[in-house]
Amino acid sequence: MEGQDEVSAREQHFHSQVRESTICFLLFAILYVVSYFIITRYKRKSDEQEDEDAIVNRISLFLSTFTLAVSAGAVLLLPFSIISNEILLSFPQNYYIQWLNGSLIHGLWNLASLFSNLCLFVLMPFAFFFLESEGFAGLKKGIRARILETLVMLLLLALLILGIVWVASALIDNDAASMESLYDLWEFYLPYLYSCISLMGCLLLLLCTPVGLSRMFTVMGQLLVKPTILEDLDEQIYIITLEEEALQRRLNGLSSSVEYNIMELEQELENVKTLKTKLDHWKLCVHLGFELCSACDVENTGAS
Repeated sequence: MEGQDEVSAREQHFHSQVRESTICFLLFAILYVVSYFIITRYKRKSDEQEDEDAIVNRISLFLSTFTLAVSAGAVLLLPFSIISNEILLSFPQNYYIQWLNGSLIHGLWNLASLFSNLCLFVLMPFAFFFLESEGFAGLKKGIRARILETLVMLLLLALLILGIVWVASALIDNDAASMESLYDLWEFYLPYLYSCISLMGCLLLLLCTPVGLSRMFTVMGQLLVKPTILEDLDEQIYIITLEEEALQRRLNGLSSSVEYNIMELEQELENVKTLKTKLDHWKLCVHLGFELCSACDVENTGAS
């Protein structure tokens, strides 16, 4: 009997692990597809490239998409945990939502922490350096040379960050125990470094948000120009003013003996003045937000 209970417990644990792995894979697949469409939507369209550059771009695109998917999952994990907990409390006896258990949430948090550190310290720097690499001088050009250069740059970057953290720890807390704790890479050093980078990101966000908002309103103010109807009215009024001045000069230059031409020009000048008055009235109605009356209904062809 005890053996059957042990087998049943192992089977239940096995099925639980399979279910959690399947759910995690499906959630990550959805996030990856959404991230891929987002990156390809805003990625600059590059010209036709050589085979080597095309392979490098595809690898960098894959790493960037993976990083964006992990970031989105880490951001959405907290509301997902809250919502799932509320659902379980609201429907405790429902069989179809029992997969939203604490084991799944705990596993998601562990995966989010693991892949966040992996993306932050490995994948993102690798994608950047790999995209910018060309291979060391004297070596045969190719993917291997670029990978070698990228790995060397990653090693130098790791040494640089390690030194900065050691100096910061020595300045802040010059204690032997705290310095020895830095040797514990997984349990202390990486979470400490992750917290430092997160703090820098939050400070940068606080600094850049006011500047970005002011810049956004400035750009919107430049884009929100006058309506098209006002631009058309101003242009028509300007054209009619020029036409009026031209007719006035022609009238002043003609002699009084050419009576027929003078009468014709005076009639045309009177029509132009009437049209200009109607356009001014129309512009005033548009500015005040009133309905355009029939007296202001001027066709665009009359201004030409």
